[in-house]
Formats: sequence, C-alpha cells, structure tokens
Amino acid sequence: MSNDFYITSILPHAGIIIKICRAYTDSEEDFEDFYQEACLQIWKSRDAFQNKSKWSTWIYRITLNICLTLSKKNKRRANVVEVFHEETDKNAAFEDENLNLLYDAIKKLSELDRAIILLYLEENPNKEIAAIIGTSANNIGVRINRIKKQLKILLDGKIN
Repeated sequence: MSNDFYITSILPHAGIIIKICRAYTDSEEDFEDFYQEACLQIWKSRDAFQNKSKWSTWIYRITLNICLTLSKKNKRRANVVEVFHEETDKNAAFEDENLNLLYDAIKKLSELDRAIILLYLEENPNKEIAAIIGTSANNIGVRINRIKKQLKILLDGKIN
C-alpha cells in the first residue's frame, strides 16, 4: 500500500475504521490486526469503487465486513482453544472507563444492531444507514430508538 493512498484515502476516515474495529475486538492486539486487515482490504478493493456511494460508506462497508469475518474466525478459534486475557493488557486507547463501558455494551448487541449504532454514532443520516444496511430509513429510526433503550439498560446495570 502506498503511503500516499493511506494519507489521502484512508487516514481522513481512520475514525470510522477505529470505531468499528474497536467494537469488534477486546484487546489491543486484535484491534491492530483488524485495523491492518481493513486498511489492506480497502487498498485492494480501491479499483472496485464505482462512486455509487460516498467513499466513507465504502470504507465502512469494507471495514464492517472484515470485522465480521475476523470475529467469526476468532470465535471458532476460541471454541477450539480456551483463551485467557487480562483487563490490564489494554493500551491507552482502552483505558477510558466510560468508553470501555460503552463498547462493552455495544458488543452485547446483535451484529446488525452493532453496525447500526456505530453508523449512528458516526452521525450518518438514517437514509445513509439504511442504504448501507439494506432497509428503509424509517426502519433505521425505529431500530436506533430500540438500540438506545437497550444500551441504557445495559449501562445502567453496568453491563453483565
């Protein structure tokens, strides 16, 4: 991947990639793997981008697909080998207690709800979220309200 492509096409949207990868990982090591794989796949698929959506939407879709795929692979591996990790193994990006609680709550959501709330937190309009997810904007509005209520319950109970 060229440095120019990373600086001009990925770095301006790194926040999207970081938030999605963070929502699907529990450790700094996994986060870094997911982030690198997402950047690599964005670079590999750059010629397939047809300007039918915004570049940020394209990045979101690729990153979400990478995270879902890698999460499933990690779950399969975890079923074969028991994995132990300590909370102290987190870096500075994982030290904000309130942010960690939010991500822990988001991780309790279904994969679809997790994708929707991450797009919502990125301040994407319901219409764009609907286009990415493949449903109507009205449906997204209803789902976001339900997700917020579910997150509130999880956060009020400090997540279990």
